[in-house]
Amino acid sequence: MARVLTPRVEDFPRWYQDVVSKAELADNGPVRGTMVIRPTGYAIWERMQAELDERIKAAGAQNAYFPLFIPEAYLRREAEHVEGFSPELAVVTHGGGKQLAEPVVVRPTSETVIGEFMAKWVSSYRDLPLLLNQWANVVRWELRPRVFLRTSEFLWQEGHTAHASEADARAYARKIHYEVYWDFMVNVLGIPVVVGLKTARERFAGASATYALEGMMGDGKALQLGTSHELGQNFARAFDITYSGKSGALEHAWTTSWGVSTRMLGGLIMCHGDDSGLRVPPRLAPVQAYVMVVKAGEGVADAATALCDQLRRAGIRTALDDRVDTPFGRRAVDAELKGHPVRIEVGPRDLATGNAVIVRRISGGKTPTPIDGVVETVAAALEADQHVLHDEALALREARTVDVATVEEAIEVAAAGWARVPWSAVGAEGEAKANTQAVTVRCLTREDGSMPSSEEEPDLVAYLAKAY
Repeated sequence: MARVLTPRVEDFPRWYQDVVSKAELADNGPVRGTMVIRPTGYAIWERMQAELDERIKAAGAQNAYFPLFIPEAYLRREAEHVEGFSPELAVVTHGGGKQLAEPVVVRPTSETVIGEFMAKWVSSYRDLPLLLNQWANVVRWELRPRVFLRTSEFLWQEGHTAHASEADARAYARKIHYEVYWDFMVNVLGIPVVVGLKTARERFAGASATYALEGMMGDGKALQLGTSHELGQNFARAFDITYSGKSGALEHAWTTSWGVSTRMLGGLIMCHGDDSGLRVPPRLAPVQAYVMVVKAGEGVADAATALCDQLRRAGIRTALDDRVDTPFGRRAVDAELKGHPVRIEVGPRDLATGNAVIVRRISGGKTPTPIDGVVETVAAALEADQHVLHDEALALREARTVDVATVEEAIEVAAAGWARVPWSAVGAEGEAKANTQAVTVRCLTREDGSMPSSEEEPDLVAYLAKAY
């Protein structure tokens, strides 16, 4: 059989595109830089949404929705913000057959429009904290698009909050970062992320601090999987988000924003995928158990259907493939490509011996299993293989992260992995030098891996890498 995918070691970018296409995750849209997310890809995104939404609500935020179109004047009220986004803006100048009196920006992010309404809704310290989240699309005109990783339109959630003090805002931004993002990425996506502070050069336009979660992909490059921002009082001053404090004095609020996007789908592919296609972590998978009728035979379809029912009753997300008019080999390859964690094959020969064959996509192997033991075996396999994916990704990161002493050494290491170097040996000058070689400071951490309060702290560690 001809190979289905380009091997990763041969051409990693081509392999990635092959997986996106052959696993039926997405297609390029009709406008350059846009994408069509196919049902298989969207089902994964829906599971991401569900897991994150539960955590976001547990952190106290409520969902809302704000307009796609934003008056251009709103963006200009926070100078650093508009400067940072200017190259990526899509601007509407005509509507209804007429030139608009004021250009309208297609939402690149919502700090400005939400800031306008926070100013309207907040008047007293009793109105704080105001904790909002929205699930939406955004548009950032992308010059070098790549499906899921960089597209001109993508899907995401963006949280925006207002607080009575800087300490409260900082605590909440970090709460989201650890209790929502870190927990989801490590325990559901199975991606062992490094959590750290962005440098002044890399932080979000208009923010006073940006926290990032960085994951290592299969080729050793970094991918920023999510960010949280302390916005200080910058947007509160620009949009007059003020409140009457307990003393009666009028004060500016402290705000935050935070978000993750469909970029996580790209990260999922590149972190866990192999030469047979996607490998979806069991806790995330829309289909955890894929029951396949190998070929028609007396009682086979009924047995497969009964297995599906038992698995679903046990809380396992299950799908049935009984398309016996399609060759089994083709269906099996398709299931491998889409990364269903467990396949259960049921055929006449298996049924004659009272067995089904359990095939584990992540750890490999085919095991004949008594029908009455399938549910228990599948449940154990799903839990075990969730940890297998995480541990494999962690082992790769540890093997390809090298401690070095200089920027020059870091640039050399970044050809194949990550460099860990004292921030004092890098600084702004070294960061600029690394950037000329397409190597960036991904984040700063303390020596123990914890989050620093500022890049001025002593003894910080910088992670340098090439990135998507």
